[in-house]
Amino acid sequence: MKQNRKKLIAGWILFLVAIGLFCLQMGYLLVHDHYQVEYIDNRLFYLINILFVVCILLALILLLRLPKKFLIIAITAAGLIIILQTVLLTNSNNEIRNYISISPNFKHIFSIKKNVASGEAYYYRSYYGILARPKEKLGHKIHGEYKVQWLAKDVATFTYQAPNETIQQFIGTYGDRNKGLSYYYVGAEIQGVWKSNNITVVSSPDGISVTENNHTEQFEWDDIHQFGTLAVVLKKNNEAIWTISLNENFVVESDSTIEKEGNITIYKAVIENEQPVVLHYKGPN
Repeated sequence: MKQNRKKLIAGWILFLVAIGLFCLQMGYLLVHDHYQVEYIDNRLFYLINILFVVCILLALILLLRLPKKFLIIAITAAGLIIILQTVLLTNSNNEIRNYISISPNFKHIFSIKKNVASGEAYYYRSYYGILARPKEKLGHKIHGEYKVQWLAKDVATFTYQAPNETIQQFIGTYGDRNKGLSYYYVGAEIQGVWKSNNITVVSSPDGISVTENNHTEQFEWDDIHQFGTLAVVLKKNNEAIWTISLNENFVVESDSTIEKEGNITIYKAVIENEQPVVLHYKGPN
């Protein structure tokens, strides 16, 4: 009796999950064209279809005493549908490549979608959980290797190789450091000297300099590209060299003479396994 009760409960739970997945897909189809939204990862559409078929099949098996003939038909039909959805998923992935990464606190999803044929890629911003809209086109086509690194819980760095074999960086930002009160420039907020064991960053009216192992590079403001209000990419000859981001403990101050509170992080633009370096404020330059 207890076993039958457990089977009924499990069956109804699976049936309700299947109904929920069906409603989700119908809702997505309704808003997809009207509101220009997509799943944050295109593969989700086919994975949800597969999960729906599995749940509805298991629910039928647990809730109904199907004759062996009908059970075989149901399993065969479900298997064919799953195979079809798997083929469609593979074809979709061959047309649109998805680059996905979830933030360390699981609150943000970094998403880039690349058209495989053209090489063009768009950064997608999540607005409705697993739904997203295209926000910005990447400045260069993606060609070759890539890497995603979270510099903070709300700052993701996408390092990739362009067709001209240069290394580029795109930054996804999901917040700010002054509670959204005003827009501010990262370079101005970090004016002064910042140091770690082997890296020194100096932000001044002339630009930003980075010294690593006694080798100094100067970046003019025209070579510094800001993303949101949390990070900048330092470039040389149209190639990314460094990313500097504001840590979560950084406090934005309108008065540049005030002692800086918090840390910043610097990250080298390389595909290899390079770790971000946290810098500490050492005073005005």
